Amino acid sequence: MACKTIELPIRTLQRWLKKGIVVDDRRLTAKRPVPVNKLSDDDVARLLKTCNREEYASLPPSQIVPRLADDNIYLASESTFYRVLKAHNQLHHRGRSQAPRKVKAPTSYTAEKPNQVWSWDITYLSSIVRGQYFYLYMVEDIYSRKIVGWEVYGSESGEQAAALMQRTVMAEQCFRTPLVLHSDNGSPMRSATLQAKLCELGVTPSHSRPRVSNDNPFSESLFRTLKYRPQWPSSGFSKLDDARRWVKDFVEWYNEEHRHSRIGFVTPGQRHRNEDAGILAKRKTVFEQAKAKHPERWSGEIRKCEPAGPVMLNPEKPDINEQMEQVA
Repeated sequence: MACKTIELPIRTLQRWLKKGIVVDDRRLTAKRPVPVNKLSDDDVARLLKTCNREEYASLPPSQIVPRLADDNIYLASESTFYRVLKAHNQLHHRGRSQAPRKVKAPTSYTAEKPNQVWSWDITYLSSIVRGQYFYLYMVEDIYSRKIVGWEVYGSESGEQAAALMQRTVMAEQCFRTPLVLHSDNGSPMRSATLQAKLCELGVTPSHSRPRVSNDNPFSESLFRTLKYRPQWPSSGFSKLDDARRWVKDFVEWYNEEHRHSRIGFVTPGQRHRNEDAGILAKRKTVFEQAKAKHPERWSGEIRKCEPAGPVMLNPEKPDINEQMEQVA
């Protein structure tokens, strides 16, 4: 009845009991004795006065404490310095670097089949003229990794991006189907012309978080593959048509010849056409027959030959508490 009166669970009271005696009141609202190691008001005033001296005013506590120690002076630990300065509104970010900031989690999308989530971006293609570039617009299906649309232009604009998206949607026959198009925050991606075209096509636009560089990983990975090809012309392209011909050959190789590691070493075109399950099943049979013929050559199971599952764009990271529960 006493626990009910003070709204304290009986189980909590049992935890507080030691040898049948309640040692102290651990409720958040309880009044607690002053810690014996707490700084006095005079100590706090001396600490603040020291931090505001001209030679220490621009230094953090991590610099102040050792300098004082060199002069045979010890006022408090670094953590105490930070705590006192914060309590007196004297702990602020200084300098030209950006202050640490909390960034909201990116929006996650899951592709369970082709033409559900696309990623696109624009990258520079150098020319043989210093300072002149061509611009490669490229659209990738994140489920199959297939390049579903591309074009090389001499400039960046929302009008050209809108025209490319319309051609790509029509070529893939996904007009007004549930489709998400993800990109970064470049001006062509945010242009009113492109947004109007996406609305007309029934495509949902998605954008990276402002000033976050890793929210569009599929396109960035694709551009790295493109620019690290042995055939990449390191000296640059002489004209726009040369750039278009080179990219055309790359797209044909990437879609129909390149075995992509993240989709079971099948080509993006095969996965886009849902041929990967049959190819991997046949490959598995070959490995099983080889193992049965020479089992002494195999130290474990055969190579995994299962189709890749759904693909997530910017998957949510599990909460740390959930991870601890899973470990427990």
